[in-house]
Amino acid sequence: MVFRNGGFFEYNPTVELSELSEFGLIERLRRLISQRQPHDLQPERQGRRLLVGIGDDCSVWQQGEIAELATTDTLVQDIHFRLDTTSWRDLGWKALAVNLSDIAAMGGVPSYALVTLGLPDGPLVEGILELYEGMLDCAERYGTSVVGGDIVHAPCLFVSITLLGVASGKIPFPNNVLLRSTAAPNDAIAVTGHVGAAAAGLRLLNAARSDVPAALDAHRRPVPRVELGQLALEAGVRCAMDVSDGLIGDLEKLCAASGLSAEVYLDRVPVLDAIRQIFPDDWAKLALAGGEDYELLLVAPAEVLDAVKERSDLPVTIIGRMRHGSAPGKVTVRDASGHALGLTQSGWDHLKRA
Repeated sequence: MVFRNGGFFEYNPTVELSELSEFGLIERLRRLISQRQPHDLQPERQGRRLLVGIGDDCSVWQQGEIAELATTDTLVQDIHFRLDTTSWRDLGWKALAVNLSDIAAMGGVPSYALVTLGLPDGPLVEGILELYEGMLDCAERYGTSVVGGDIVHAPCLFVSITLLGVASGKIPFPNNVLLRSTAAPNDAIAVTGHVGAAAAGLRLLNAARSDVPAALDAHRRPVPRVELGQLALEAGVRCAMDVSDGLIGDLEKLCAASGLSAEVYLDRVPVLDAIRQIFPDDWAKLALAGGEDYELLLVAPAEVLDAVKERSDLPVTIIGRMRHGSAPGKVTVRDASGHALGLTQSGWDHLKRA
């Protein structure tokens, strides 16, 4: 598809998906959908009004006095997991946790999950039941109910979940949710927990190593930061997203949504000491572009982030600043001496895996 100056799309068979990138495709689809159903022309239907469409961690719509959230995510065998390194129960936990992370990134409260399973020939019933046990472990931990879904035959195993939630509190929109588009120049950038652990855990699993349990857990059973997202919203943070595709790649998306650029200081990025020791040459790449951390990027004035840090049991580390710039969406990573580092990869792209 090509976006013309006149606002029309047409199919162009010469453009391959790998040339466009996952996020380029999403942007073109967003433009097409916005053209066909623009927000300002959408009538209210029985008290419903769309507030946030494509381009954030969740879609948001107003239903009476409540802002409702919706997100969806899919795990595909041999792309997101392998059954020789992931148990069925861990797979169930992770499938729901990655969706909960999107709700957390909006500061929301999760409620109901719908599950679609794609099942190839071969899996035993016991495995599917174990998958649901893991999913229910996660659902019970975060106050979520599995309420339905679908099962289909497929060439490979996949688990796709649609998760619904609500905005915490009854503050009027947009102050009742965390958005990617509300950063301001000179806001500080913080990240929760540690980054790079999940990518390091995958490397260890592929090497049949188990010497950093925290990294293995980060890959197989990520912890969505639901409570911290709500805490951040209450403390006055208005801009956030979760780190699923890589710290820098996701920060680039946040910057683009806010029309700003950013600087990140590598020596401030929180990485587990064990990962620095085991991967002395690659820890920075794992931390900056590894993906699947499911931590939160929080963007706000430094004093607001300090208040979040004081109230949180989880580390909240300021790693950089938002800046004006001629190239919105650009993130510059600087070393301890202030020199800009050249990055060959900023994050995960499903259409450019190689």
